Amino acid sequence: MIPTSAAELRFLAERAFGLWRRGVSSLRTRGLRASWRRLALHLSPLSRDRGDVDLYAPSSGAGAPAAVPASPSPRASIVIPVHGQLARTLDCLHALAAHPPAAACEVIVVDDASPDGTAAALAGVAGLRLLRRETNAGFIAACNEGAALARGDCLVFLNNDTVPQPGWLDALLDTFEQHPGTGLVGAQLLYPDGRLQEAGGMVFEDGSAWNYGRFEAPGDPRFAFVRDADYCSGAAIAIPRTVFAKVGGFDARYAPAYYEDADLAFKMRAEGLRVLYQPAARVVHAEGATAGTDPDRGAKAYQARNRAVFAQHWADALRAYPARHEPDASSVAGGRPQVLVVDTLTPAPDRDSGSLRLVNLMRLLVEQGAHVVFVPADLRHAGRDTVALQQSGIECWHAPWTGSLPRWLRGHGARFDVVLACRHYLARELLPVVRRHAPRARLVFDTVDLHYLREQRGADLAGDPAMLRAARRTRELELDVVARADTTLVVSHVEQAVLAEDAPGARVEVLSNVLRVAGPGRPFAQRRDLVFVGGFRHPPNVDAVRWFLAEVFPLVRARLPDVVFHCIGDEPPGELRALAGIPGVQLHGHVPDIAPWMDACRVAVAPLRFGAGVKGKVNFSMAHGQPVVATPCAVEGMFLRDGEDVLVAGDAAGFADAVVRLHEDEALWSMLARNGMANVARHFSFDAARDAVRRIFL
Repeated sequence: MIPTSAAELRFLAERAFGLWRRGVSSLRTRGLRASWRRLALHLSPLSRDRGDVDLYAPSSGAGAPAAVPASPSPRASIVIPVHGQLARTLDCLHALAAHPPAAACEVIVVDDASPDGTAAALAGVAGLRLLRRETNAGFIAACNEGAALARGDCLVFLNNDTVPQPGWLDALLDTFEQHPGTGLVGAQLLYPDGRLQEAGGMVFEDGSAWNYGRFEAPGDPRFAFVRDADYCSGAAIAIPRTVFAKVGGFDARYAPAYYEDADLAFKMRAEGLRVLYQPAARVVHAEGATAGTDPDRGAKAYQARNRAVFAQHWADALRAYPARHEPDASSVAGGRPQVLVVDTLTPAPDRDSGSLRLVNLMRLLVEQGAHVVFVPADLRHAGRDTVALQQSGIECWHAPWTGSLPRWLRGHGARFDVVLACRHYLARELLPVVRRHAPRARLVFDTVDLHYLREQRGADLAGDPAMLRAARRTRELELDVVARADTTLVVSHVEQAVLAEDAPGARVEVLSNVLRVAGPGRPFAQRRDLVFVGGFRHPPNVDAVRWFLAEVFPLVRARLPDVVFHCIGDEPPGELRALAGIPGVQLHGHVPDIAPWMDACRVAVAPLRFGAGVKGKVNFSMAHGQPVVATPCAVEGMFLRDGEDVLVAGDAAGFADAVVRLHEDEALWSMLARNGMANVARHFSFDAARDAVRRIFL
């Protein structure tokens, strides 16, 4: 990147300085091998993947498939209206047969008086429900008649000139589960050459419409996330059957076709339901193959007429829509507050509590009506973690679409109302370019935890003068960011009090961990053993497990000889892996689903001897009804009462006594399990965070 301003030059200088400082710190705390591995990952080439996809296409001339998916109790009914175009209908059915969805479904073909022998050709397809009309009435009538025959809870309307791609139907149906209050979901439509045909439609004040994303790449971040759409093309949409019936189906005033899909979407919003575009549901559509593309001839001629019908029918609603324009990434936000979130990496909520907090914060912002954009400073697509954010309705940018971060901000910064920058070293880099390229945005600095406080405590524990000097330098840098940000976030009132002393003029808000109460899980009698959860890239976790295994666990095993300690966390260092041979110790590393240990282990331990912030491992266990034994450091700022919500001990003997007592005392265990869940609901839930999120961001 060639810098074009003093702000961008400063960004590069701050980045180089920050990398050098973090490298020195990593060498001191992690050692040469682990530091080298992190450096190699940081410097490895970014993927050049532009999101192109390998499309499934059925073999030409294969005849009718032998069978299509069929269930006597379908979750979804796929309704395919047909008038001629037998070869395309066969391709569509072959795609359904070749890659059957996981969801139970049925396929209904409505033959709208086809002139080419469609009915005879399809008569032998096993599982297919075929409705033959004697006279041609058009798309709307055929869809409504097919819907009347359907047995599924969800109706899926699919054009016969489509080739649905593997996973398309399950992605459509899953959208209703992930986004409650949704009334209609539309697919990502592709041209046969792989270019985008439509990523959800837009409507303007005069009733005209726009296929968003037309001719673009399907993996472009602008089109790769679930979002509200003004309408979705009827070529591939899903809607609950009861909702379709309630609104009267496709409106016959648009017969034979065109604008019935936009009208249906407007009906959904009139019912208080959302219309969503789902990029994971990919469907190839040979646009115009059935109706043609000439607006002056054939069925296509109804498009212009029906636009006027639609504009008159929805005149009151259309007054809130914009004048016709070419939409961009900013305009699809629809006037909602736009919040940019930048962190060093894409959050991985199954690996560390900081990631879980950030993901849930972004989800809460979306729930509260914000349009959220996430950009990782490493600019990488993080696989399933990026996809999970996109499926939550978050616009995620990554290479190769971004260029450098300053360059991306140069093009996008003007649209943001708030920029949230995580961690002091990243916020320090971003401040000058955000001020230049996002001049109207408020900059919110998320400390995640106060790094200088954590480093100072670690240095005091180790008695290391070099670590203490590094902590003092971190303090200078972190407080400088606090002073220059508009708002600083901390995770506890303890840290808010620290900054009240160290940065008295700053606006400091508390926004703690955000998580859902999972419920009590198994009862006491069906649980046993101990568990620790924490990623080992975080030095306090390494020290905690080292201390627990060396000084606490032998005392526990002496009294509970069969108890097992389950240690779960990403990237355990060699010194901990070497301890895995101790009797009763199981070192699991990273596990993709931690729920079985939350449900089966009786006691969670949090033996942290230094650190800062609020400990997600404590919150997470309590949210699952799993009581905790912790050090004073581990429960700092968490509103927990020793002996009622948690057991607290600061020395090895006291910690071991508390573990044994809690593991064996069912009455105590039950009280702590119940009170721990209540603490999470009261202080660390979505409900608890909602007011702070509104105050800070909206």
